[in-house]
Amino acid sequence: MVRNDWFTRRELGGTGRWCVPRAARGLGLGVVSRGMWRAGSMSAELGVGCALRAVNERVQQAVARRPWDLPAIQPRLVAVSKTKPADMVIEAYGHGQRTFGENYVQELLEKASNPKILSLCPEIKWHFIGHLQKQNVNKLMAVPNLFMLETVDSVKLADKVNSSWQKKGSPERLKVMVQINTSGEESKHGLPPSETIAVVEHINAKCPSLEFVGLMTIGSFGHDLSQGPNPDFQIEVGSTNVRIGSIIFGERDYSKKPTPDKCAADVKAPLEVAQEH
Repeated sequence: MVRNDWFTRRELGGTGRWCVPRAARGLGLGVVSRGMWRAGSMSAELGVGCALRAVNERVQQAVARRPWDLPAIQPRLVAVSKTKPADMVIEAYGHGQRTFGENYVQELLEKASNPKILSLCPEIKWHFIGHLQKQNVNKLMAVPNLFMLETVDSVKLADKVNSSWQKKGSPERLKVMVQINTSGEESKHGLPPSETIAVVEHINAKCPSLEFVGLMTIGSFGHDLSQGPNPDFQIEVGSTNVRIGSIIFGERDYSKKPTPDKCAADVKAPLEVAQEH
């Protein structure tokens, strides 16, 4: 059995109706999904560049199978680089990759602030995809080239992020997603579905420095891809953001990862596919 989480996210601009949380209906959100590809299906041992090409080819093949009535939004590949060194990020950037995802604030801050990355990767875009504690908001807002926060899960967190981003003085609003716990598992972060609309409305009305771009929901842990939905299918039904980690960079070594903001619920399966605006 392949251990993994699969995720469904819904975003602005689409018309799909796939795994829609009841609380999200009426928000005008399009379909987005996240799942896993097997680590052995495309080997990172062939090199980062080759792995990126293989992933992009598979994504395009899945896009070609989409129904005609889904939004024609080109999927964005987010390379999940957690536990990987700056040199591997630079290598992926050299092969055309621009968007990267990290789960832990301290690791992201150190990696994004690396002089080599700042010098050699001027167009890099960082997504924060892990659970964010309020005491780490200011540290996250200091990350160079931070592009999106995908895990807003409360009004208080939204207000804290909005205030901190305002103080930073960025001319651009920070893109955010609202995370929903649709499975009801205590080990998962996210809002109850019934509170989703209120938080989204709060962000839109009270957080002028934030740009709400969609919802992210987390399914139950322990799903076997050989018996259920796979990333190709999820892309086919409208996913526009694909998150891949180990297939591109190789297996992760968690013994070398910074742990100040780590919590058990943040440790997920190695390979991820997602959609975002």
